[in-house]
Amino acid sequence: MRDCTLDKNKKSCTCTYEPCPRKGICCECVAYHRKSGEIPGCFFPPEGERSYDRSIENFIKAHTR
Repeated sequence: MRDCTLDKNKKSCTCTYEPCPRKGICCECVAYHRKSGEIPGCFFPPEGERSYDRSIENFIKAHTR
């Protein structure tokens, strides 16, 4: 298994939710949102990410405009 590249991940992370304890730990972020029936913010365009609505419905809307 590869070591987590936390510093590198944080530099390229587009999530603006700053108090997130999973920021830069992509595997935990994806697992957390998947468990919640959501999609991580980094999969959204900037305006969709800033809404903090991580729903699948909002993801589809953001990519079909």
